[in-house]
Amino acid sequence: MKYLTIILFERLGLLLVLAFVLTRIPGFRSLLYREFSKRMSFVHACMFGLFGIAGTITGIVIEGDSVVVRDFIWSIGDGQMVVSSSLVAIVIAGLLGGPVVGLGAGIIAGSHLFFVGGIGVIANSLVNPLTGLLAGLTARFFSNERVISPMKALFIGIFPPVLQMHLLLIFASYPDGMIAIVNTIGLPLVLSNSIAIAIFTAMIGIVLKEQENVAALATKQALTIAEEALPFLKKDSPHEMAAGIANLLYNRLKLAAVSVTNEREVLAHKGLGDDHHREGDQIITSLSHLAIASKQMQVAYSRSEIQCKNDNCPLEAAIMIPIMDANDATGVIKFYFRKAQHIRPVELMLAQGLGQLISNQLNTIASEKLKTHIRDAELRNLQAQINPHFLFNTLNLIAALFRKDPEKARHITIQLAHYMRFNIGLVSSSLVHLEKECQHVKAYIDIIQTRFSSRLQINFSEPDDISQVLIPPSTIQPLVENSVQHGLESVTNGGVITVTIEKSNQSIKLTVCDNGCGFPEDILNRVGHEALTENQNGGAGLYNVNQRLISLLGESARLHIRNLPSSGSEVYFTIPYKD
Repeated sequence: MKYLTIILFERLGLLLVLAFVLTRIPGFRSLLYREFSKRMSFVHACMFGLFGIAGTITGIVIEGDSVVVRDFIWSIGDGQMVVSSSLVAIVIAGLLGGPVVGLGAGIIAGSHLFFVGGIGVIANSLVNPLTGLLAGLTARFFSNERVISPMKALFIGIFPPVLQMHLLLIFASYPDGMIAIVNTIGLPLVLSNSIAIAIFTAMIGIVLKEQENVAALATKQALTIAEEALPFLKKDSPHEMAAGIANLLYNRLKLAAVSVTNEREVLAHKGLGDDHHREGDQIITSLSHLAIASKQMQVAYSRSEIQCKNDNCPLEAAIMIPIMDANDATGVIKFYFRKAQHIRPVELMLAQGLGQLISNQLNTIASEKLKTHIRDAELRNLQAQINPHFLFNTLNLIAALFRKDPEKARHITIQLAHYMRFNIGLVSSSLVHLEKECQHVKAYIDIIQTRFSSRLQINFSEPDDISQVLIPPSTIQPLVENSVQHGLESVTNGGVITVTIEKSNQSIKLTVCDNGCGFPEDILNRVGHEALTENQNGGAGLYNVNQRLISLLGESARLHIRNLPSSGSEVYFTIPYKD
């Protein structure tokens, strides 16, 4: 038994070397990250099935009470039995790939064992698919773990050899002889298989750690470069921007060369090949055009794919990274390499991350430019106490919408323009027509409704022919804003704000109500009468509105504020009107 255990560990050592090589295969990563598909499940089942066959070929032959050691096992006699290590591969297949991969790998390895023949052929053939299926079902209990820990794998690895021993005894033609064989091989198989499975899972954990370290390094480098690229991205001249980006990437990444292009021509080139890769050259690489059209990163692994017309060009491989502005690809950054072997996974991750970060930076810069255009208007609107957060949030909303829904982004931009144009005139007009005030409120409502579409619904109703009614500017909008920011602050869905304008013979009543939390009872009587601090349910804004109404339209136009019996609050005022 001791000799058999030593030989099994020796053979398993060879298999673990193969397993180490297996973990370096790029396709193996999809198993680690649970990226399953029918095609990849088939590939992985075949891969682990072949690994199981390798465990059989490098196994040991038992003949009577003796152990027969061969270099490789291709077939055995009727009085012999093969002691295979195939269960190691099958358990790993089930734990990583689930029941489908485990069963598929078990069928392949079991079929091979069936053709090898010998004593216990039925048991040895059946135990592999059964083990793969059971291991896959067991893995579902650990679905939240990236990879099962070695200690758990050690425990799981005990059961497949035990199952094999039971099947050997069940299907044995000569029970007494099989009992002797089981006594000989049972403990060595349990020890060797369980320890090998634990070592394999530890190796997988090391691979995951390596990949995470590489990803972390690429992310850190990409973030650093993206931050350093910001001053260049802000330049108005495309050629200056491209030259700065090319120099930065060339110096930081130590590449063979870097090119930056727009949709048609090369804007800058830095590094090898600068004698024939020149600024102003037309883009001739098909993969560059494909990167722009598909908005996906492309990789050229040969000089023919780069399509350089210079026969002596030292550049043999390249990564083409599309640069996105809003929802369109406006250019390409090319990383050039001397050899295709220089393109490692870390370079691909870094390139993809940089492309996304630079694209996001460009969108942010576009948003900042829009913010700059309205900054003067913001300063002139201080009298109306426009919340700057509203402007910033709206700009961010527009920037986000340009990537998802450009038509909606244009609509919100127009509404923001209407909103700002109205506020610009606040300093020059003490009263405006109610019709214009309604347009101002509708623009604000459109922006807020888009921003909080999943949280609230704002209803607005107005009568006909209110063009001749005068009202202090920016009177209704602060009331709606108060409901959004304070009344419905803690509401995650189902919030409703209703803005109603009702006309009678002598007056017009304007009401804003919501179904939120209402005003705290301790400040309800003071709201609108005192300039409360900003964090006290919009007290400052309501106070300013109330003071302007009273000073311009009289005491009868003051605000009336109350909490509704069910939930929420109501704020209303009346202004004089004659038909």
